Amino acid sequence: MEHYREFDMKKSVKRGLVAIIAILLFIVICDIPFVVHQKEFVVVKQFGKIVSTFETPGLYAKIPFIQSTQRVSTATILYDLPVSDVITKDKKSMIADNYVLWRVTDPKRYIQTLNAVEARANERVEAAVYNATKNVISSMTQDDVIAARGDLLTDLVTTQANSDIGGYGISIMQSQIKTLDLPDDNKSAVYERMISERNNIAESFRAAGDAQAQKIRNETDRTVTEMTATAEADAAKIEAQGEASYMQILSKAYNDPEKAEFYTFLRSLDALKASFIGNNKTIILDKDSELVRMLYGF
Repeated sequence: MEHYREFDMKKSVKRGLVAIIAILLFIVICDIPFVVHQKEFVVVKQFGKIVSTFETPGLYAKIPFIQSTQRVSTATILYDLPVSDVITKDKKSMIADNYVLWRVTDPKRYIQTLNAVEARANERVEAAVYNATKNVISSMTQDDVIAARGDLLTDLVTTQANSDIGGYGISIMQSQIKTLDLPDDNKSAVYERMISERNNIAESFRAAGDAQAQKIRNETDRTVTEMTATAEADAAKIEAQGEASYMQILSKAYNDPEKAEFYTFLRSLDALKASFIGNNKTIILDKDSELVRMLYGF
């Protein structure tokens, strides 16, 4: 009986050891692989030091127990900055309200400098964007700032902010000034000055337009006068040519006695017709008049 008990005890110990070994192997095997998902970095550390970085999605392996992993999101983060006061080159105060889109581009630097803490990253982004906005606006007059609102001002602030934030493994995708306004105490004065300047510009354009219109009218009048004078000269020339042709025809007609007598008769009739005035169709002629002799043939 004692022999069987000793045998069962050894068998139980062996089974326990096998179970422990199997559990350890399972833990080791499970600790080897890791998965990289979309929009994330996976950093592999060995004794706290970064040894490799993975960005492409897929299944990878590491040394169990010796190496560990840390995940860093690569998604774009929206951060709304507090409203800040800025001063233009001509010493005018303005109020800027920015928002920022940023993402991690270098996970190694991001972990080493900020320990991959998003709140700390937002603080650095806020400081960089505020300094960039202040520097850009301070290099421009208030009118230039207002004229540059939009893509130009956004590009200038984003470029300068990135030059300050690159050492943290962060890239600012866009730093947009969503509101750029004037302080309430001088807003009315600035608006009145801007309106006055725009009115002066409009008046200069209007004066230039009036001058151009008058120039066009003068040129048109001169052209019309020249064309009228030319047309009148041509008409007079044509009329003179017609009169000359008419006189030539008459001259030829009167050179022929038969034609001359006929034309003289027609002209007498025209003269007689012209003498009738109103409803009175009676005419009294002297018997010795040329017309009577023409009509009666003596």
